[in-house]
Amino acid sequence: MKLFRLALLGISTVMIMLPAAFVRAQDNAPLALVLKADGPITPPMLEYIQRGIEAAERRGAEVLVIELNTPGGDVLTTLEIIKDIRASAVPVIVYISPNGAIAGSAGALVTMAAQASAMAPETAIGAASPISGSGENLDTTSEKKAKEIMKAAIRPLVGPRGEEATKLAEAMIEEAKAVTAEEALEAKLIDFIAADIGELLKQLNGFTVQLNEGPRRLNTSEARIETLNMSFIEQFLLLLTDPNIAFLLIAIGIQAILIEITSPGGWVAGFIGVVCITLAVYGAGVLPVNWFGIIFLVTAFVLFILDIKAPTHGALTVAGVASFIVGALVLFNSPGTPQFQRVSVPLVVGVGVFLGLAFFIILGFALRAQRTPIRMGMESLVHKMGTARTDIKLTGQVQLGSELWTAEPVEGSAAIGKGDKVEVVEVRGLRLIVRKIK
Repeated sequence: MKLFRLALLGISTVMIMLPAAFVRAQDNAPLALVLKADGPITPPMLEYIQRGIEAAERRGAEVLVIELNTPGGDVLTTLEIIKDIRASAVPVIVYISPNGAIAGSAGALVTMAAQASAMAPETAIGAASPISGSGENLDTTSEKKAKEIMKAAIRPLVGPRGEEATKLAEAMIEEAKAVTAEEALEAKLIDFIAADIGELLKQLNGFTVQLNEGPRRLNTSEARIETLNMSFIEQFLLLLTDPNIAFLLIAIGIQAILIEITSPGGWVAGFIGVVCITLAVYGAGVLPVNWFGIIFLVTAFVLFILDIKAPTHGALTVAGVASFIVGALVLFNSPGTPQFQRVSVPLVVGVGVFLGLAFFIILGFALRAQRTPIRMGMESLVHKMGTARTDIKLTGQVQLGSELWTAEPVEGSAAIGKGDKVEVVEVRGLRLIVRKIK
């Protein structure tokens, strides 16, 4: 019996200690923090990566893995990301993933800046030729300067990888060249091809990276993987940089403000309009837009207002719709703007037509209101029928409904006798001018 109790006590002790030991093992395991950078490189993406680097340094992560899938983005934002990656105390690994993902344009530069880089199968990298901030191709002199600056910036990053990697990186800038994962690995522009994060960490184990304080040998064989997702605000701001969303906000904002102008006294439509326009301005400020298109949008706004205030049977509304469509296309789809930063043409046309139909309906109500007889005040008595309660020579009395009015005959009217039916043709002060109905 005593032996049984001792065995039971031993088993209980082991069961109590096992979870604690497991927790300690988990705590001691190296941390691989993962960011999901999916979308254009914009200020919200910069804030996300900066937050990830700070979290990795604060928690003493072994590596920070950036899962990258981007068509490109703003050059100034890209340079900020590169600066943060190079200054990181935690090795930053850029992993172009999942299958079918790309690191286009600015994304290629971010990949080159990492302390180590990898690609999933069936991914691509390259096409890093610069364009202007308004999305247009640079002129010859500006283009040459921009390309030389970018090539000078990436040489220190890819130089240690060898001459072939440097040539490929420069070709991506000079000739907008793009390559597959296998071609990038063969040129030593990247370090690994991995099917997923787990396989990438296995390949990184024992790999030496160069940090500012010197070389570091990575220990990722038993690393625990944690994902740091974008915050709601970062996701929301990233959504605003979608050209289609920015365009829809402009359209809704214009519509709401016009409703407020045509039906003053409320505040909801005006508030919605101001908020939408403000959010659209943020998105347009990040995107490579041609601000000349704003002139056409303002013109459309003015034409819509004029057609409401002085109806022209829809002519100004048609012109406003045309100006709205042209303005949106000039704003977002100028020559040279990357395809991923262009607004959908069917969306622009569809919204423009919808606005036109909406204003035609508004105009219809306005014209109908102008033709509706006045139903209040003295003027509403004109054309009403009544009965003469006295003979009306110079003056007399007429009953309209339940009211008795002083009346006089219209000049040249037939004699009006008591009981005759009369029609009001004019109101003069408190006296009705009437004529006999035959």
